[in-house]
Formats: sequence, structure tokens, C-alpha cells
Amino acid sequence: MPISTRPRTRRFPLHVHISVLFTLLLLLTGVALGLFNYQQTSQIIFSSSAKLFERIQQDVQRDIEHTYQPIRNLLSLLSHGERIHGLDRHERMQLLPLLAQALRDNPKLASLYLGYEDGDFFMVRPLRSEALKKAFDAPANAAFQVWSINRLGQARPDSEYLFFDDNLQLLSWRQNLKESYDPRARPWYNSALLSDEHYTTAPYVFFSSREVGTTIALHSNDKTVLGADLTLVDLSATLAQHQVTANSQVILFDPAGNAVAYPDSTRLVQHNDSPHQVPARDLSPALDALLADGLAGPQQRVIQLRKKRWVTSLSHLQEGGPQGLYLALLVPEEELLADAYRIRWQSALVTLSILLLCLPLGWLASRIIVRPLRGLVLESEAIRRFDFNYPASGHSPVLEVDQLAESMTRMKETIASFLEIAASLSAETRFDALLKRVLEETVGISQAQGGLIYLVDAESGRLAPQALILNGKQHSLARHGISAYEKEGQPLPDWLQQPASGGKSTVTTIGFDQAGEYQRLLQALDCARVHVISTGLHHRQGDTVGVLVLLHCDTGEESDLVIQRPERLAFIEAVSGVAALCIESQRLLERQKRLLDAIIQLVAGAIDAKSPYTGGHCQRVPEITLMLAHAAADSDEPAFHDYQPSAEEWEALHIAAWLHDCGKVTTPEYVVDKATKLETLYDRIHEVRTRFEVLKRDAWIAYWRGCAQGGAEESLAALRDELLTTLDEEFAFVARSNLGGETMADADLTRLQQIAKRTWMRTLDDRLGVSWEEAQRQARQPAPSLPVSEPLLADRPEHLFERPAAELIPENNPWGFKLQVPQHKFNRGELYNLSISYGTLTTEERYIINHHIVQTILMLSRLPFPEHLRHVAEIAGGHHEKMDGSGYPKGLRREQMSLPARMMAIADIFEALTAADRPYKKGKLLSESLNLMANMCKGAHIDPELFALFVRAKIYQRYAERFMQAQQIDAVDEHSVLKKAGLVD
Repeated sequence: MPISTRPRTRRFPLHVHISVLFTLLLLLTGVALGLFNYQQTSQIIFSSSAKLFERIQQDVQRDIEHTYQPIRNLLSLLSHGERIHGLDRHERMQLLPLLAQALRDNPKLASLYLGYEDGDFFMVRPLRSEALKKAFDAPANAAFQVWSINRLGQARPDSEYLFFDDNLQLLSWRQNLKESYDPRARPWYNSALLSDEHYTTAPYVFFSSREVGTTIALHSNDKTVLGADLTLVDLSATLAQHQVTANSQVILFDPAGNAVAYPDSTRLVQHNDSPHQVPARDLSPALDALLADGLAGPQQRVIQLRKKRWVTSLSHLQEGGPQGLYLALLVPEEELLADAYRIRWQSALVTLSILLLCLPLGWLASRIIVRPLRGLVLESEAIRRFDFNYPASGHSPVLEVDQLAESMTRMKETIASFLEIAASLSAETRFDALLKRVLEETVGISQAQGGLIYLVDAESGRLAPQALILNGKQHSLARHGISAYEKEGQPLPDWLQQPASGGKSTVTTIGFDQAGEYQRLLQALDCARVHVISTGLHHRQGDTVGVLVLLHCDTGEESDLVIQRPERLAFIEAVSGVAALCIESQRLLERQKRLLDAIIQLVAGAIDAKSPYTGGHCQRVPEITLMLAHAAADSDEPAFHDYQPSAEEWEALHIAAWLHDCGKVTTPEYVVDKATKLETLYDRIHEVRTRFEVLKRDAWIAYWRGCAQGGAEESLAALRDELLTTLDEEFAFVARSNLGGETMADADLTRLQQIAKRTWMRTLDDRLGVSWEEAQRQARQPAPSLPVSEPLLADRPEHLFERPAAELIPENNPWGFKLQVPQHKFNRGELYNLSISYGTLTTEERYIINHHIVQTILMLSRLPFPEHLRHVAEIAGGHHEKMDGSGYPKGLRREQMSLPARMMAIADIFEALTAADRPYKKGKLLSESLNLMANMCKGAHIDPELFALFVRAKIYQRYAERFMQAQQIDAVDEHSVLKKAGLVD
């Protein structure tokens, strides 16, 4: 294979062009610095935010402590006072100035109260809002409410509401007659008694003020408990002061997840049927996402919510209840990193400015470097499209790019040559021609002067030469003394041993003295020394199927070394690999064809062996069909001028002829072999004979009974003999009718009906010992009482077999079948069967036999035939069609049938007429068969042109000499036959 070379021009190495790429390096450096600054700024902001979150936590913690600590001190002071031990309301009213002043000094206090061991209760509540006054129906200028409960051992406690103005002057008094409140049942009372220190309840919504707060309780020495309700409204204001950004979220909530403090305090309480705290997660989606992972996560983290990232902080505060409170801060990352984003965009702007400055220089450099590379890309795309005529790319100042361009050109030439050879080898379908083509192609691409190909016999291991080419011409192997190597015979030469054993290819040089039996080859090549390249041919499994030997004359020039280069050897091995696959594929294809043909003949033989009535039919019809097809292909008549079958069409005709009756495997043998009208699996004439025997015994019984009763013996004997004679004649008539044969006359059918009317007496139950299926058919009518008189011949309901729905053929079936399907699958009626006018088959049984062609078409249609065998089902399934459209199963006319299908019809009819191996009939004479077919031709049952060819080409004679018995072969007047067919005057 010639290799194109490029003229060498001055080129520069790649490092000369590195300076051109310096600008790109600056741009990358700028981008890297910008990203680095962005990351560092982000880390600083995150670090600062952590410190900010910590400071906010400390501030909130401090605010909570400042809220709770004064109240605790107040309760501690009050617990040591003597006034808290008053026995009734009058004594406890002395606490009013003190408690009122405490409430004035602590606006966060919602109320102060005392609970006693005996269930008494005393509370002072400031009425700071109109809502509270309205809730307790207090006077307009009321400033304090006193709620006093005295039990004094009474069944019903004394409960009072007293309202005072800001100067503690009593304004009104109201008694509560339905008091149910008992401080001893409240958690703050019992929990305070169990605690040695101040007890703080979890935050909750005060019933009176609808505000979120908590209760602080402390017990004195005599089990008197002081309580203070503390509102946490100010905490919400504190949180509002600590919002980091505009959309940041800060919230204080209890361990149950209920909000305690929030910048928008109006959202802390839900006012439905009963006021209650709002769950923290309901305040915003960000809080919901944070709390969805629970409270055990890291203190500071980042969460993703609706394509928005949030920086969060979650901390636990000890104050605010038995389990403390939780403080959560959430800040949108984009707001927190606003400065970092600004720096990033500034860096991008600077980078863009540098890019614009360097763009002209980079553009100029890219034009110089990319132009040849772009040409290589286009060239590689052309190779990918198998376009090997695309022009080669130009030169490049870069040395490596120019070397790549030259390698691309060589690769393109190599691939083009390889694909051309592979395509030519794959297109060859004949094995012998394929071997010659393999040798020609490999000798050509290697520029060798000679080539030899060996193949390994798979069974014997023999290495046999198959083809030889010298100086571009095919040569005889025997002429040059090239013989085969037996497996156990003469050892192989060293240069042939390794590739023949599955080893690597060998390259060696041999002289005339070392050539041995190959000396004649050297003489034919007119060279004293040759370079021998031997490469193995391996199939898909890696086994060696042969050896390819190439001979190069030793000229002593540099070109000899080129031939032996590794790349040239690799190319030869690649081509030989394709050749090996083609050889193995041809071998496998041939084996598969032989296997398919053997299976087809096996199926045909099994069909013939199934029934002696059709023995040899499936094997003889293909012979007639192929004889007729060859005669049509060789004929010069206009009707067959266009019939020139290809090898694939011959194969399709061969398969169709052998499988034309494959559907008979589904036909029951007892239907095909039915020799008498009453025969099923056995001949039921024996049942009828038994009934006649019963009637004859009844005649004798009647005779002896008459004699015993004193009747005239002579007259009784005459009656007896007359009846016996009549019964014998009637049975003989029934027996003859059972044989079929000639058409029954109307008189015979009438006599058969009369005989059937005779009755006989049955005393045994005919439903005992029958199969389940027969019992189902008998159940169609009720069982008669025994004994019963029955007709001698009858068509009973149990004789009718229903046809399954699956066997019905719809009119719009995809195959185009046009068969009249009988209502019943079988009709075993005795009178019905004996009344068959011609032959032995009922309409139902004849349909079953005819149905074999339907099964043939269905079976062949389901086979995955390749494209060239797609007409097998059509050819095989048309041999029962008639030229006038009265055939079956599709009712096709002549113009709707292919020529091979019409050939099959003639072959099938002729074989059936002349077959001598049918027990139910005698094989017809040759002339008789042709005359019958002539009548069929005239009646438009078979193709007239094919029948004329069948006669004139003497196909009938050649077939008769091979398959017919000598006594069947008689003289045939061809002109008379053709005249009877209406084909000649």
C-alpha cells in the first residue's frame, strides 16, 4: 500500500509558543485570586457571624436573668414576712399595699398570689389594660383586683373579687358562688413544695392577658407558697433589637417547640377556641426547616430552603423553665455574605478588564495555533463519517501538530484500505471464491509477490493448502507440489509451526536450499531468497482455522525492511483477522444450512412415518417441484422468461417443498387413516353387528316361546327363518354401506333409514364406566328407565362434539383464510356417518384433514426466517389452491399465487395420484394420472402453462422411472393429454 509523504519545511517546537499563552496564564491567575479572596472573605464573615451569634445569645441570656432575678428576690423577701400567714381575707389584706407596690415596680409581673395548705388562695392582679378590666367586669377606674378564697372548713369556699383604684380604695366587691379553683391542685404549688429553691414553670399563655409568660413559685416554712406570673413580652422586643439583617429570623422557644419570644410578638398566641402558643416552626419556613432535624444537631450550620441558603445558630438557655429555653438565629447567606459577593463581582470586573486587554493578543495566537488543529478536527469528523476523500489538513508551525497531521493522513489511508478489504470479503458468499479473495487482498496490501493459504480440518486436525497466488495469478497447488500436513505426519516448518499452533506471527527469510518442498515456488517467483510472513487465522473463540503465508522476494533494497515493519505486520494481522471471521462465518453458515436441511427432512420423514396412508409423500413432492422449477428456469417460453431464481430463491423453494405438509403433525391419525364410515379409533361396525346378533337371538327366543305356548311349530319356524334372513340381508347392506367407495343412491339412503327404525332392547345402563367427557355429553338428555327400546342405528346427542372457540376462524383473520368451519368438531352419529354419499369422511372430518394446510401456514409464519426466505409460507401453503379461486384455505386465484406455489400444487396432485403406498387405494397408471390432471387443468384447478411444461419436459417420465412401480408405467400420448387439457387443438 503506497504511503504519501510530506515535504519537510522549517517548523518550531512547542516551547516557542508558550510565551503566546502567557496572557491566558494571567487571566487564570486573576480568576484564582478572585476566588481566593471570595473564599477568605466568606470565612471571615462566617467567623464574625459566629461571634455575633454568641454575643446575641449572651445578651438574651442576660435579659432573661434580669427579668427573673428581681422577681425571685421579691418572692424571697415576701416569704420571710409575717403577713403572709394571715388566717383569712381580712388579715391577708394587710399585704395589699406591699404587693401593689411590687406590681407597680415590676411591670413584667402579671400577678402575685399565695396558696395555703388548707386550700385558701389570695391574689393581687394589676389591671393595666382595658381588655383585663373587661375580662373581669371591673370598674372603669379599677387599678387592682384582689381574688380571695377562704375555706374555713366549709363545704363551699368563700370566693370574692375585690376591685381597688390606684390609691387602693375599694371600688366594688363581688362574690363568686361557683368557685372551683384549688391552688393545691396546681402544678406551681406542688412543684414549689418539692423544690428547695424557686420553681419556674415552662412558658404558657396567661388566660387573663393572652400573653406568653411563666410562673415563679417559692414555698415558706408552713407550706404556704408564693407565686408570681411573669410576662415575657419584653424578650420579644429584645430579640427584635438583635436582627442581624433585614430578613434574618431570631426566636426563643421552649423544648416542646412552642414560641416564647419573637420580634413580631403579635404572632406568638393563636386565638381560636382557647388561646395557645404558636409552634415555632409555623412562624416561618426557615424555622420549620431548622427544627425538622431536631435539637441535637450542631450549634451552627447552613441549611437549604427553596434554593436559598441560611446560616443558623441554635443554643440552649438555662432560664425560662424546668428544661430551659432555646434560642435560634437564622440569617440568609446572601445577606450575610453581601460584602463577599461585592468583592467577588469586583474581582470578576477586574478579570474581565484584563481579559479585554489581552483578547487581541490571545485571538492572534489562537488563530495561528488553532487553524491546523481545526483542520485535523474536520478531517477526523470526515473519517468518522467514513469519508476518506476529505482533503488533508495544512501544515502547522507547531512540530507536534504537524506530526499529528501526518499520522492522521496515514491512519485515514490505513482505515480506508482496511474497510475496503473487509467489505469486499464480507460481500463474498461462496466459500471457494472467498478463499481466493482473501489471498488476493492480503497479497495486494502487503505488496507481496506470492501468497498461500492453509485451512485446518476441524475433525482430523489436518493442515491442507486451499489456494495459491504467484505474481498476481492463481496457480495450481498440485503443479507446484504443495501438499497437506497430517496431524501425526510430517512436522511443520519452523515458520509455519508457531502460527498454526495459535502462536504469534513469524517473519523469516529462507533461501533456495532451505525451501524444501517450496523450491518450485521460488523458481516460479524467480528469486533465490524470500521473506516469509506467516500469520494465523483465528475465529471468535481464538482457535486457529488456518495459516496465511505471504512471500516477498529479497531484493536487498530498503523496501524489504518496510515490508517487515511492526505496523505493516499489524495491519496484515488485522486483515487476516477479518478474513478468518469471514471464513469461519461461511463455514458456520454452511453448517447451519446443512443442519436446517437435515431438520426439515427429519420433520418431513416423521410426518410420512406417522401414517402409512401418506408414506413418502413429503419426500417425493420436493423432487417433482424442483424438477418442474428447473424446467421453468431453463424454458424459453414467454410464460417463464422472467423466472430465473437466485440461490436464495432456490433455497426457499427447497424448504417450502419439504415442509409443505408440516401441518399434518396436528392431524389425528384415526381421521387420516379412516378406512370405513363408522371407524374412529376402532370400527364401530362391530357394535352394529352385535345389535343384529341380539335381534337374531330375540328371533330364536320368540320361536321357542311360541312353541312352549303350544303354537304351530311350522308357522313359527317360517316366521323365524324369514326374520333371520331379513336381518342377515340388512346387516350385509349396512356393512357394504360402511365401506364407502361409490356414491350412495337415494334408494340406498331410504333403505338405511328404514333399517335404522328397527329397535332392540337394552337392559344395561350405558352411562356406567364411561369417561368424564362422554358423561358430560350424555347428560344433555335425561337417562331413560331400563329396560329401554332403542333404534338399531341412531344419531344421539352424545355423538356431537362441540368445537372450542379457539378453533373458530374469524372472517377478518390476518392470514386471509376463507374456510367454512363446521359447527361441530366431530359428529359420530351412526346414521349420519353411514349416510356419507361418497368416501368415508364426514364434513367435520374432511375439514380436519383440510385444516392441515392452515396449520402449515401458521407454523411456517411463526418461524423466524431470514428476509430471503420470507416467501416460504406462501409457497408451501398454496398447493391446495385452485386457479379459479375454489381451493383452500384462502380461495386464491391464479394471478394471486406465485409461480412456485402453482408448481407445488401440480407436484402434490401428481404424487397423490401415482402413490402406490396408500392402503386405501391402488396407485394409478401414469397415463391415467395425466388424464385426470388434464381434466383438472381444463376445469381451472391447476395452472395450464405449468401443466404443459410438466408434460412437454417429460418430468412425469423422469419421476416415474425413479419412484413409480414398473406396472404403473405405461405409454403416454402427450398430444392427447394436452388436447384433453385444452392446451392444443
